[in-house]
Amino acid sequence: MKKAGRASKNKGARGERLLSAFLNSFGLHTHRGYVHCGQSDLVDLLGVHVECKFVERLNVRQAMEQAIKEADKRKDGMPTVFWKVSRRPWLTIMLTEDWVKLYKMARGKTDGRTQDVCEDNYR
Repeated sequence: MKKAGRASKNKGARGERLLSAFLNSFGLHTHRGYVHCGQSDLVDLLGVHVECKFVERLNVRQAMEQAIKEADKRKDGMPTVFWKVSRRPWLTIMLTEDWVKLYKMARGKTDGRTQDVCEDNYR
């Protein structure tokens, strides 16, 4: 493997470890997947296909297309891109239709729950 290719792969793995630690700090229990074995970048985030990007510049459309293609192939959940730029917070990119589904679930509109998760977290 070329030195530049190895550095890029190592940076991607570092980003996946950072994302996993970040999500775990919220009580989610994720870990890096075995991409070469058909898993997404992070696993055990039920219903979400994770595509992790740890780069300064990102072609958002291209990254989302990759996430959609892999989520469809792996049947592991909503395609979601998690993007981190150095010294900046994580951003999450997803299809608006999927965001609406999550929002409705959080508002208790789809499964009969009445807890208003969004308001509880932002009061």
